[in-house]
Amino acid sequence: MILCNYIIPISMYVTVELQKFLGSMFFEWDIEMFDEISNETAKALTSDLNEELGQVEYLFTDKTGTLTENEMKFRQCSVEGIVYEDVNDQLCVKPNIPGIIPTPLVSLTPALERLFTILALCHAVRLDRLHDQDEERNLTTTVNKHEYQSSSPDEKALVEASAKFGIIYHGKRDNMMLLTVIGRVKRFKLHHTLDFDSIRKRMSVIVENEEGQIHILCKGAETAVFERVSEGDVEAVERHVNDFAVRGLRTLVIADRQLTRTEFFDYDAILTNAKQSIVDREEKLAEAFDAVETKLRLIGTTGIEDKLQDGVPETISALREAGIQVWVLTGDKEETAVNISYSTGHFDHTMLPLSLTKQTTSEECLSTLENCIKLVNVQETKRKHALIIDGKSLSLSLESNSDLLRIVCEECVAVLCCRMSPLQKAIVVKLMKSSSRKPTTAAIGDGANDVSMIQEADVGLGIIGKEGRQAVRSSDYALGRFRFLQRAFLVHGQYFYMRIAILVQYFFYKNVAMITAQLYFTFFSAYSAQSLFNGYYLMFFNITFTALPILLYSLFEMHIPASRLSMQPELYRAIGRNRMMSNWNFLKWNIIGLWHSAVLFFGTYFALAPGNSPFENGQEIGIFDMGTVIMTTCVICVNVKLILETYHFNGIVVGGFIVSIGSYFLMTTIQCIILWPVLPETVTMYGAMQIMLSSGSVWLLIMLLTVTALLPDILIRAISDNFTLLRHAVNEKKVSMPFSGSTSDLLSSSGDIAVSQTIAIADLQESAHLRKLTSDKWSIFGDYALVTKQDANDISFPNPSFGLPREMLSIGAKEPTRGFPMSDEADLSSIEMHQITYSHYVHDNPVFNTDV
Repeated sequence: MILCNYIIPISMYVTVELQKFLGSMFFEWDIEMFDEISNETAKALTSDLNEELGQVEYLFTDKTGTLTENEMKFRQCSVEGIVYEDVNDQLCVKPNIPGIIPTPLVSLTPALERLFTILALCHAVRLDRLHDQDEERNLTTTVNKHEYQSSSPDEKALVEASAKFGIIYHGKRDNMMLLTVIGRVKRFKLHHTLDFDSIRKRMSVIVENEEGQIHILCKGAETAVFERVSEGDVEAVERHVNDFAVRGLRTLVIADRQLTRTEFFDYDAILTNAKQSIVDREEKLAEAFDAVETKLRLIGTTGIEDKLQDGVPETISALREAGIQVWVLTGDKEETAVNISYSTGHFDHTMLPLSLTKQTTSEECLSTLENCIKLVNVQETKRKHALIIDGKSLSLSLESNSDLLRIVCEECVAVLCCRMSPLQKAIVVKLMKSSSRKPTTAAIGDGANDVSMIQEADVGLGIIGKEGRQAVRSSDYALGRFRFLQRAFLVHGQYFYMRIAILVQYFFYKNVAMITAQLYFTFFSAYSAQSLFNGYYLMFFNITFTALPILLYSLFEMHIPASRLSMQPELYRAIGRNRMMSNWNFLKWNIIGLWHSAVLFFGTYFALAPGNSPFENGQEIGIFDMGTVIMTTCVICVNVKLILETYHFNGIVVGGFIVSIGSYFLMTTIQCIILWPVLPETVTMYGAMQIMLSSGSVWLLIMLLTVTALLPDILIRAISDNFTLLRHAVNEKKVSMPFSGSTSDLLSSSGDIAVSQTIAIADLQESAHLRKLTSDKWSIFGDYALVTKQDANDISFPNPSFGLPREMLSIGAKEPTRGFPMSDEADLSSIEMHQITYSHYVHDNPVFNTDV
C-alpha cells in the first residue's frame, strides 16, 4: 500500500493552485473586457472560484449603476397638480396633448421655487469649487463655477437641476447653507440631518431661514412619505409618480413641515439625546427619526432619467440562452423597474407576467402564490412566465410560504424584485441557494447596498462604477461594464471549468496508468513488496516528466473558439451541473488509466519474459531494466494521451510536450551513466537506460505498446469529432429562396414562414436605410431582409459556421422580444425584396430553431 500511495496525486494540489493563479491573470489581461470609459480592466480578486464562472445558474443583478450608467439627469417634476419637464435645459409645462411644442417658463412659480429650494437644501452633496469664490458678492455667479460631488447620483442630479433653474447651492460655511435663490443670496442654518437609510427610504433636514422660520424638509420613496403626509393632494402626486415610473424615471416625493419653536426644541432634544447615546444608539436614532418625520405637507415629485448601459439587452438575452436565469433586484418603484426590465430585454412580450405585489397578509400571499402555481402548470399555454415581487410581499411570503415562493420562482424564466432593501437582496439569494438542486448563484452590483447580496452569492461580481469601491472590495471579480458578463461567463467561465475538470481527472489517470503496474508486479514478486520502479522515477514522474504539458494545457486549451462560445450561448448548457466532473467521466478516465497500465505492464512482461531476450547475445534483463522500459513507455503514452485531448496548439503548448518528454530521456540518461556517491541506490540503475535503448527490439516494443494502449483513445477522438461534424452537417439548412417583388407578394406566398419566428439577415448597424425603417414602423419578415436595391450593398452576412450573431436577430409583430414591434398601419407594399442565400445550424438551438 505504501508503494501504491502514488495513486493519490499530491502534486495535483500544487498544479491546481498554480493553474488558478495564472488563469486569473489571463482573466485580467483580456483586452475585450477593458473599459475605455473608466480605463479599468477586469479584476480577479480571488482565484479559488474560477471554475464556478462556468457553472452559474442564477444571476442576481442590481439595476442602478449595474444595468444603467448611473448618470442621472433631471427630466420631470410635478407641483400643485402640474407636470413640468426639462426641454433643452429649459423648464416647461408639459402639454396635455401630444405633439404640441412646450413653452419655456419665463420665471419659476412660488411652488416651483419652493420645490427646488427643498432640493437644494435636503441632500448630502459636497461642493468642489473650480474657482475660489469666498466673497459674498460672487455667490450670485452662474452654476458652472461649481462642481458637485455626491455618493448618490440622484442627489447630485437634483442639486444640479436646482442650480440650472436658478436655485444655486454654494456649500456650507460655519454650519450655514448658502443658496442663491433667483439672484438673491440666502442663508439657512442646518440644525439636524436625518440621514437616508434603506429601511426608512427617506432623508430629512431641519433648517432655519433668515427670518427665523424652522422647517423639516423631506424627500424619499412614495411608500415612505405618503404615510407621513397630513396635508396635500396625495392622489394627484401618486398619479404623477406612476406616470413617471411607467416612463422609466426614478421618482422621489418631496414634502416639508414648518415647526413652531416649541416643537423644534422638543425634537432637538430627542435627536440630540439619540445622537449622544452610547447604548442602542441606532435603535434610538430610528425612534427619533420616526417621531420627527410626521405631519408633513406634500409638495410634489421629481422624475430622474438613468441611461441604460450599452450591450445590456444583448447580454441578458445571451445569458438566458445559456441557461442562466437572470433576476433584477432593485429598490425602485414597481412601474420603473418593470419599464427597465422590458427595455433591457429581461422581460419581453412573449412572457406572461405574474405579480406578487401589494400584498398585505401572509394568507393573501399564499393565495396569490397558489394561483401562480396553477398558471405555470397550465399545459395549454406555451408562454414563458415572469414574476414581479415587491419587498413587502417578499417579507410576508417568507414568513410561512418560502418553499412555495421558491417553486414559483424556479418555474419563471425571469424574476423582478422591486422596492428591495439591501438585506432583502441577500435573503432572495439565500432563498434560491437553499433549493434542493443546490444551484450555483452569482450576484453583481456596484454600490454599498449590494454588498450583502454579493457576499451571499456563490460568486460575487462588482461593477467598477460611480458609487465607490465597496462592491468591488467585497466581490470575487470586478468588471467595468455589465456587458462583460457575457465573456466572463460564456468564454472564461467555460474555459476555466473545462480546463480544471480535465486537469484533475488527467492527474488521477496518469498516476493510475503508472503506479498500477506496481500492483500487477506484486503478483509476480511473491508479494514481497519489491518495487518495480527506482525511487528516481517515482520522485520525478509527477514533478518533471508529466507536469509541464498539463499545466500549459490548463492555461491555453480552447476546445471551442472564443468567438463561437460568444455567438452560441447554448454551448454553456453542456457543462452545467458539473457534467464534466460527473461520476461517469471520472470513472471513464480511470478505466482508461487501468487499460493503459495493463497494456504497458503485461506487454512488457511477456515480451521480455525469461527466454525472450531483446539482445543478440541472449542477455536477460533485470527488474529495474523492465521498470525502465515500462516507465519510458508510460511517459510517452500519458503525454500523447494529453495531445489527443488537446484542440488548441501553439508554440508554448508544443514546446511543453517536447520539454517534458525530452527532459525524461535527458535526466534519465544522466542518472544512468553516473554513479552518484551520495546516492548509493543509483547503482541499481547504472547503465539501464543505455543498455535497454540500445536494442531495436525495445524501441519497437515501446512503439507497439504505445499505439496499442492509445488505440481506444484514438478511436474515441475520431468518432467523437466525426459525429460532431456529421451532426452539424445533417442539421445545417441550406436556404436558397430567390424572390423578387413586393413585400405583400412575399407575405401572401410565404406559406409556412412564421412571422413570429423570424431571423434577420441584414446587419441593421451597417445599413442606414434599414436603421431608419426599423426606427419607425418597419420590421423584418421570414428569412428576408426588407431592403431596397440601393441598400443591397450595405448588407453584411453572418458566418454560417457559427450561426447568426445576436445583433442580427429580429422578432416580428407577434413576439417582439428584440428590435422594434410591427405597426398595424405599416404599408409594406412599396418595399422591394433582395435575393439572399445563407446557411445556419438549427440543432438544439432555441434561437435558430426555425424550420423554413
